Amino acid sequence: MRQFAGIIPIQTHGRGLGDVTGTVGAWVERHGLLMGLLTSIADIRRRRSSFRKTPPAVRADLETFFERIAPEDPARYAHNDEGPDDMPAHIRAALIGVNLSIPLLEGRLALGTWQGIYLFEHRRAPHRREIAAHLIGE
Repeated sequence: MRQFAGIIPIQTHGRGLGDVTGTVGAWVERHGLLMGLLTSIADIRRRRSSFRKTPPAVRADLETFFERIAPEDPARYAHNDEGPDDMPAHIRAALIGVNLSIPLLEGRLALGTWQGIYLFEHRRAPHRREIAAHLIGE
């Protein structure tokens, strides 16, 4: 059994779902395992989620939903150390979760047609995020 661990840097473009499936998949493939398990935690201190090949309407509906449940309204929150999108980003991140476990079969991540790995950036400004990844297998 072999194992690998690393940090995968991701540059976001501001608020929204960013598809990072290819970036994470390339990291996995570099290690040459055929069978195993990828465990990841996104942005070690911030946000993310998982979907893939998601139709644009699904992504727009998700973003609209999160805007309704955690709106950017400074009058609603006491915490705003990093600006008016700070506390809504914390709420959204708490609701989504940050870790994934994905089987590796025949050297590829075992994702279905409509699945993938997305990082959900909750802040308006672009950020450098990091995904901590651990791969174990043979």
